[in-house]
Amino acid sequence: MSWRKITFIVVVLVVLLGGSAALSELFISMKPEPPRRPEVELKRFVKIETVKYHEIISSVAREGRVVSSNEVTLTAEASGKIEKGDVALRKGTSFKKGQLIAEIYKDEDELAIKARKSRFLTTITTILPDLKVDFPDQLEAFEMFFKAINMDEELPALPLIRNDKLKIFLASRGFLSEFYGIQQDEKRLKRHSLYAPFNGAFTQVNFEVGGYANTGGQIARMIRTDQVEVEVPVENEQSKWIKIGDRVQVYSKNKEISNTGVVVRKADFIDANTQSRSIFVKVENLPSGELLSGEYKLVEFPGQKIPEAMEIPRGAVFNSNEVFTVVDGKLKKRVIDILKWNETTLIFRGLEEGTKVVSEPLINVKENSPVGILGEEKPNAKKTGNKKGNSNAQSKG
Repeated sequence: MSWRKITFIVVVLVVLLGGSAALSELFISMKPEPPRRPEVELKRFVKIETVKYHEIISSVAREGRVVSSNEVTLTAEASGKIEKGDVALRKGTSFKKGQLIAEIYKDEDELAIKARKSRFLTTITTILPDLKVDFPDQLEAFEMFFKAINMDEELPALPLIRNDKLKIFLASRGFLSEFYGIQQDEKRLKRHSLYAPFNGAFTQVNFEVGGYANTGGQIARMIRTDQVEVEVPVENEQSKWIKIGDRVQVYSKNKEISNTGVVVRKADFIDANTQSRSIFVKVENLPSGELLSGEYKLVEFPGQKIPEAMEIPRGAVFNSNEVFTVVDGKLKKRVIDILKWNETTLIFRGLEEGTKVVSEPLINVKENSPVGILGEEKPNAKKTGNKKGNSNAQSKG
């Protein structure tokens, strides 16, 4: 095929393609344009509250764990076999204040004291004749002391000694050393009997009846049950609203049963993990609302008066301390001074009274966005719908 034919074919193709494109443009231009919908300006409607300050009483409620006000380790002060007391030496056993918890074998020590008292009586009988001659004014007092000594009871009080010569005489006869030596043994004997220092229960028992305890051995651990405390961790910022001496209410989780308590102390340190401060509430453990060590309770601290303040939902605040206000139909950011955080609300100052502050969380909005206020004007959609309804009604009429 010669180059002339090729050139002719190329020219024909270009003309055909160009003509097709021109015809397409002509047909498109002849098609009528569809009607355009009028642009509707989207306007968000927000809920607002008008700033007005007044005195607010705001309480603090937090959960805390019940702990015993006293937790004691029962330690053997003498060595020997453990004998039965008035209560069973078993974990979970309850006892009353003053009850005999257990005894360390003491029969031999009791006999030793009786023998020593017998020797002491002999000493007194040897000095009575001398007292009659040299100190007749003291004879009656020492005779009464002699008669008051009972082998099964503690020694009576020593007669008053004011005369220095009498003191020397008694010391030379060994009277004073024997007297104080017996008193020492009697106090040592008391250590064999272990009595309950409060109403409580055993949480751990290391030695049971029949076991042998050495001096200093830990027999059991026990807690006080008639008086407990609730340890309540509170955020450091919130703890400043709680004062020592405040009367509080301690509730069960369903708030059906309550006990009253009083704040007795506040920890002087912050927990590094929770950044909270422990508040301790002392509670009388009543049968009607028994509190068990280890359980959790809801503690409501009394409301503290906050003057010249306002309360809004927490969701209305963003960036820690910013809120939106409505000024001339547009959103404006403002910084507030937060005084106290509650569970769902917060208390603040910092805005002028009369300011319209947005009281709900807003998403995907910018400052200066146009907004309407709920309750003051109706949305555009509703207005359009009303117009349509009216036109339909007129056409029907």
